[in-house]
Amino acid sequence: MAQVLIRNLNKMYGDVHAVKDVNLEIRDNEFMVLVGPSGCGKTTTLRMVAGLESITSGQVLIGDVVVNDLAPMDRDIAMVFQNYALYPHMSVYDNMAFGLKMRRIDRADIAKRVQEAADILGISEYLKRKPRQLSGGQRQRVALGRAIVRHPKVFLFDEPLSNLDAKLRVQMRVELKKLHTRLSTTAIYVTHDQVEAMTLGDRVVVMKDGLVQQVGEPLELYNAPANRFVAGFLGSPAMNFAAVRVHEVDGALHAESDAFRIDVPAEIGPRLRQYAGSDVTMGIRPEDLQLANGSHPPGLCFDAVVELVEKLGAEILLDLRVGRHTMVASVEPTVRAQRGEKLRLAMHPERVHFFDAASEKTI
Repeated sequence: MAQVLIRNLNKMYGDVHAVKDVNLEIRDNEFMVLVGPSGCGKTTTLRMVAGLESITSGQVLIGDVVVNDLAPMDRDIAMVFQNYALYPHMSVYDNMAFGLKMRRIDRADIAKRVQEAADILGISEYLKRKPRQLSGGQRQRVALGRAIVRHPKVFLFDEPLSNLDAKLRVQMRVELKKLHTRLSTTAIYVTHDQVEAMTLGDRVVVMKDGLVQQVGEPLELYNAPANRFVAGFLGSPAMNFAAVRVHEVDGALHAESDAFRIDVPAEIGPRLRQYAGSDVTMGIRPEDLQLANGSHPPGLCFDAVVELVEKLGAEILLDLRVGRHTMVASVEPTVRAQRGEKLRLAMHPERVHFFDAASEKTI
């Protein structure tokens, strides 16, 4: 296996700057996930690593070798695509063996590699079938097997689970993670699904408009987002945001909107003091809101009106109207609430976030 270094990578399509000065270090044996909305540059970055897109400027190194001018077949990588890309007229065995045959690998070695990959993926009994005789999940396993038999330095995954149904996607996520652990491979995985990114990645790269917004371990990004975009993109349901003005009264800071006034937690105060008299954005995740009771400090409570109750079984999502803002609260399934009901909610003091209104960076 090998590390992958991406240095000052840029991609231009005419006047469109699709990838902007991307710098990443994917460590040996690491599972790195690139995530972001459509058009953020994640797939273009992956395709430049694979050699399927030309590089406008910058470098890609696999191991210690600069691969900018190497053909894809000479980069010692294997790629798994969204659409499987299987030959419909070939058997599963021949699909998995095709790349090795093109490299004139010994026939006995090909058979050994294909059988080993098929055993790992649980598709040994399907080796004589054609792709049309397989389910979506089985076809995806064949595409994975075709990559595994190559014994590449780096695996590249371009949204490989997006064509599967929800239940199968969850199953395949688990299998992919187990497979990575078993093979000890370096992998770069592209997805628009933040749940996939959080569950699969050793580290996650969040991208927007061709720029890397933040790189870190999943919980690091979730608990300490670098800016409002990362905070809102990671997490389901998404973080709640509200425009507030910071006030200082007798040395204490308060954040006030049109519908509530809360005390700023002590640990955030020193960072927020410079914004006294200014507008900022406050963020709070749905799971960090709960029904208020006598034990909650009054300075962290506010009133809201229920607009919708979503009963999901393990939790209930309350869609709320808080002045001119809408918020979502995730509460216990035992909570009974009705549309139009007025509730008093409390914020978890250590999990309130504030963002600069202009730059949107975390304060």
